[in-house]
Amino acid sequence: MCGFAGFYGQGENRNEILGEMLETIIHRGPDSEGRYLDEKVALGFRRLSIVDLSEHGNQPMFNEDESLVLTFNGEIYNYKELLLELLAAGHTFHSHTDSEVLLHGYEEWGTELVTKLRGMFAFVIWDKKKEQLFGARDMFGIKPFYYSKMENVFLFGSEIKSLLMHPQFHKELNEDVLRLYLSFQFVPTDETFFKNVFCLPPAHYFIYDGKECKKVCYYRFDFQADSSRSHSQMLKKMEETLEESVQAHKTGDVEIGSYLSSGVDSSYLAFAGKVDRTYTVGFEGSSSCETEEAQNFAQNVGMHNKGKIISAKEYWDSLSDIQYYMDEPVADPSIVGLYFLSKEAAKEVKVVFSGEGSDELFGGYNIYCEPLQYTGFDKIPLPVRRMAGNFAEKVLPQGLPGRGFLIRHGKTLEERYYSNATNVFSERQADKILKKRSGKRVTEVTAPVYAEVADKDPVTKMQYVDLHFWLVHDILMKGDKMGMANSVEVRVPFLDKKMWEFARTLPLEKKVNPPRTKVLFREAAQKRISKDTAQKKKLGFPVPIRTWIRQEPYYSMIEEQFSSAAAEQFFHTDRLLKMLRRYKKAEARNLKTDDSRRIWTVFTFLLWYERFFGENGKENHDRMRSGQQ
Repeated sequence: MCGFAGFYGQGENRNEILGEMLETIIHRGPDSEGRYLDEKVALGFRRLSIVDLSEHGNQPMFNEDESLVLTFNGEIYNYKELLLELLAAGHTFHSHTDSEVLLHGYEEWGTELVTKLRGMFAFVIWDKKKEQLFGARDMFGIKPFYYSKMENVFLFGSEIKSLLMHPQFHKELNEDVLRLYLSFQFVPTDETFFKNVFCLPPAHYFIYDGKECKKVCYYRFDFQADSSRSHSQMLKKMEETLEESVQAHKTGDVEIGSYLSSGVDSSYLAFAGKVDRTYTVGFEGSSSCETEEAQNFAQNVGMHNKGKIISAKEYWDSLSDIQYYMDEPVADPSIVGLYFLSKEAAKEVKVVFSGEGSDELFGGYNIYCEPLQYTGFDKIPLPVRRMAGNFAEKVLPQGLPGRGFLIRHGKTLEERYYSNATNVFSERQADKILKKRSGKRVTEVTAPVYAEVADKDPVTKMQYVDLHFWLVHDILMKGDKMGMANSVEVRVPFLDKKMWEFARTLPLEKKVNPPRTKVLFREAAQKRISKDTAQKKKLGFPVPIRTWIRQEPYYSMIEEQFSSAAAEQFFHTDRLLKMLRRYKKAEARNLKTDDSRRIWTVFTFLLWYERFFGENGKENHDRMRSGQQ
């Protein structure tokens, strides 16, 4: 695990510039630094030593004649198999790293290399003979990859903040994505909040020849249910595939720990991975007993567990720094929990297991039950349901029981379901508070994805949408960025190539059978862990944001942001303040109005904007250049 940064293009002081770019991502790799520069490219690397702890694992790495140069972030779990194949083909290796397998694999297979890889990765290879860059990102998007063309320089790296250090980088807000952000709570496209900065999509590679960046998709997800197998055959295959994936993810020369909640995903991974150390967080003021349950589970199976209760002050004091580490605003309150979770883990280990991806692959989100539960109501003609939904949204007060149901079912699935964080702001609500209504509409983004699964059942459609939006731009982004903020590698065994090949074949009833979710997976897990844990309903991080927003000094912090000059640039601040004050008054009046997610989404954007573009932008820029957080 590491971070890389680099650029293609001429210029002065290139070594110093590369050093500044690397300094901003030192948290991704505190163990060592490496650089390569020639007349065309500059490649930089920060290393977190996990596989082959000797200097042989340092990067940038070269092939035998040094015609290829590599920087690589991630882990290739089948590298030993590929190594044997390459040795048989006559290649000579000088290390025991997956990094060198990438170099020789590119020599042998060219761009087809990416189709052979099992793992999480983002990498760049500089091909001196062809005078071109070849870069790629793993099929799920576990590892981040950003790039930008600024004037005559092509910039790339693991984090956007490193690109900002290049003197030819022009920092400009991409306001066109703000509208989408308000609905999704993240930017759901390959664009970013920095104009002319893009993320390489999952399952893509690119070739840059000094003029053009050509992107190619090397894999497309395709659910194909297979009902020909018996239940016992599917269950056995599920057990075998889960076990094999966990063991494959245990590669490396350092101890592996595990995040641990009280849910089935992390509990299964910790137990199946036979880890010794687990880590749990809870929140001050939360009524959930998740922390206690996780600690009891660890004790019952003989694992050590370190738990931390995050105070409200700690939570709020960390928010600005977390926006710095995230590069872009993601208004998911659980991000802070992951930050403190990795901070605790970093005191003892460099690598942890985490349960991301189980819900998307096996059908785990509670909302996946909805299309199967209200089939009778959905038989009412759509125009009638649409009229009822419009009436509910425009006339009925927020918090009234049934209002949300009528609004959702007054639309088609394709209209109402954006991702698991669906509809933080409806487009109508977003347009009311925005001064500038630019950029794509939600359906422009989601329609091409839905078109690819037009013949599938509604649950599979929702899974497919979440694989492309929620998983990539929220779940995996926060997992990587918060882990690396504390120099911890996060491994996700559920998001595995072989795991996906099995999960894609599951019939609907083995995924969701209301009110049950992850039906087959929970049955397999129940053979390893307790029934109560295996069948526990999904909760997520129980962050008490709804309560904190109404309390001082946090209410005043939000009020100040909503009244700021920055807010005036983008929003009708009178409407923001009205929403905030209405939410506070609702508690005193015992009303069920809940604007907390909308408040949090705007507040997160403003905190992020202040950190990267605010009045203290010069100071913040200097802090980034000096590597301070």
